[in-house]
Amino acid sequence: MRNIFILLGPPGAGKGSVAGELSLLIKVPVIASGDLLRENVRNGTPLGLKAKKYMEAGELVPDGIVIEMIGAKVSEPNCSKGFILDGFPRTLAQAEMLDGIRDAEDLFNVFYLKADDDFLIRRLSNRRVCGNCGKIYHLVNLPPAKEGVCDTCGGTLVQRKDDTEEVIKKRLEVYKDLTAPLLKYYEDKGLLHVVAGDISIGYMMDCIKKIMKW
Repeated sequence: MRNIFILLGPPGAGKGSVAGELSLLIKVPVIASGDLLRENVRNGTPLGLKAKKYMEAGELVPDGIVIEMIGAKVSEPNCSKGFILDGFPRTLAQAEMLDGIRDAEDLFNVFYLKADDDFLIRRLSNRRVCGNCGKIYHLVNLPPAKEGVCDTCGGTLVQRKDDTEEVIKKRLEVYKDLTAPLLKYYEDKGLLHVVAGDISIGYMMDCIKKIMKW
């Protein structure tokens, strides 16, 4: 029996932060589709090269590319007790694929982190990432000690191409068009829990613990 969590929500709703806290709490790994995609792009893998053009344009990467990456990850030994999916599934086709690889006895919960567009645009457009070690900063909520410089390794902080306001707006439009139907899909199955994504990580985790009766 595996403990499987799906974290749904628009870009910038806090899925990565919640995934990290959940992982520490229940001792299962996080599988973040965005990180997997960026790693493949950074390493210039065949899948990464295919994904790159979609990511930079703020579009969803096609199902076939994402499914191939995710499928390999969930079959690894460290996922035998469960895993947390951050950013996957994003389409109904991906959700159906996931249903095909999970066992009937798996504990399965879906959390939707809800936040409005204005909040998400403000949050994402102020995000910066170290070009060397990948550490994430926020110019308002988590700024570096020295402007433009990573506290950890001294690398240069950059803004991802998909974190500019123009691309963020397009990402949100794509999300609503293609990903929102997942809410009904999981709601109809009785698996969906809605949590505010515009509050602190502490409050979000308190809500999740209450829902799970932990």
